[in-house]
Amino acid sequence: MNANLASIMPQVIAVWCEQAGHDVTYVCYTGFEDLEEEVLEPADVVFIGAFTQAAHTAYAISAVHRRNGAVTVLGGPHARCYPQDSSRYFDYVLGFTTREMVEDVLREREPRPQGGQLVSAPGQPEHLPGVEERWKFIEATLDKTPVLKIVPMLGSLGCPYTCSFCIDSTVKYQPLGFDQIRSDLRFVLTKMDHPRVGWHDPNFGVRFDDYLGAIEDVVPPGSIDFFAESSLSLLSEPHLQRLQKNGFKVILPGIESWFALGNKAKTGREVGMEKVRRVADHINMVMRYIPYVQTNFVLGLDSDEGKEPFELTKRFVDLAPGAFPVFSLLSAFGRAAPMNLGLQREGRVLPFPFHFLDASQSMNVVPKNYGWHEFYSNLVDVERYTYSAPRIGRRFLANRGLLPKAMNLVRGISSERLDRVRHHARIRDLLGSDRDVQGFHHGETTELPSFYGDRIRQDLGPLWEALPEGGLLHDHNAYLRSEATSAA
Repeated sequence: MNANLASIMPQVIAVWCEQAGHDVTYVCYTGFEDLEEEVLEPADVVFIGAFTQAAHTAYAISAVHRRNGAVTVLGGPHARCYPQDSSRYFDYVLGFTTREMVEDVLREREPRPQGGQLVSAPGQPEHLPGVEERWKFIEATLDKTPVLKIVPMLGSLGCPYTCSFCIDSTVKYQPLGFDQIRSDLRFVLTKMDHPRVGWHDPNFGVRFDDYLGAIEDVVPPGSIDFFAESSLSLLSEPHLQRLQKNGFKVILPGIESWFALGNKAKTGREVGMEKVRRVADHINMVMRYIPYVQTNFVLGLDSDEGKEPFELTKRFVDLAPGAFPVFSLLSAFGRAAPMNLGLQREGRVLPFPFHFLDASQSMNVVPKNYGWHEFYSNLVDVERYTYSAPRIGRRFLANRGLLPKAMNLVRGISSERLDRVRHHARIRDLLGSDRDVQGFHHGETTELPSFYGDRIRQDLGPLWEALPEGGLLHDHNAYLRSEATSAA
């Protein structure tokens, strides 16, 4: 993954391993490294943290290391979402992870070729190593970012909201300690000239006064630029004034839907065009204080029906021209969220390979109120509208400052953005012409169409040959089956 988005927990694991007396090599694998030189070096124990979209890469790397005698351990979101599948390819699979669990693994180091051991703590750890303890691993990651170097920080775990599609919806909200935040920020100011800090909290500022108080205690105004994800319900004008004063340059609020989740957008029971106007006004107010705003949407929710949700999104793009919209497709990541069990009971989860489960390439949930061709036609329409030249131009003019203008321009015309629209248009066309793709999307067959298989082979490159037998596909109803077994 992009080094600027690298997760904190692998750095934490590296610190814990060093503190236990081990020699540690840490690698943020972006997909461009020399595999032999960086990723496949001999080791006794290999910890891999992976999102589901990187599962095939993780499985292949694990297979190579196991053949060479190493014990392999998987953690991160994929381990939490798909523990049974992961246990086929790793010796240990860790859910919520504590220092004690890591030390236990290091002591045992037991190969488990017949199936990995599943281990999880009751909840998230109460304390994590701070920036100073993680610094050499942060620095190794930042070395891979040529321009925009962002130091990752975390002030809380879990989430106070209960969005049914989210992996954090059932995880208790838990601040990590404001003295630690003060210490981290003091340290960063000694290591970089005018650093940029990205908060990895799912919703930054839930305890707003405590967070901003910690920042104001140690950060002189204008000395750090902050990036954060938050909800509109927290972004009142007094809060925005305080964020602006303290150097917040980027905010990523979740809007999600025009017909649901009004608590996050602070719109109550307002839906449809009424909600669009209210949210657009709010976003425009945010942009008076924060130079760069990304708005996040989830498409394909059961509350959506017909063209209206997509047309309303176009109206929002027109009414809040400075914001950069990002669209996620409703996805069921194994055991990640409460709604996934119900979707599996209803037969609405499809066996899409992990490679496409990044909430943007493909949607593995059968839409409740759309045919597949209809859904992808609407998706392509709203994407083309949002990232069209006139909209990119209006976004450029509506932004203040060189960096926000440049970020919006580059993101709007980037190959990634254009490739995504082309990818979705290709799927839409295949849904109208290719029987294999039609049958797969309609649940008539679990045989993977060549369109998807060829893409995986191309993207994995030299790791394709190392992918373990059976690793390409998974049991998409494993959550349902495990619950049925537990009940029996």
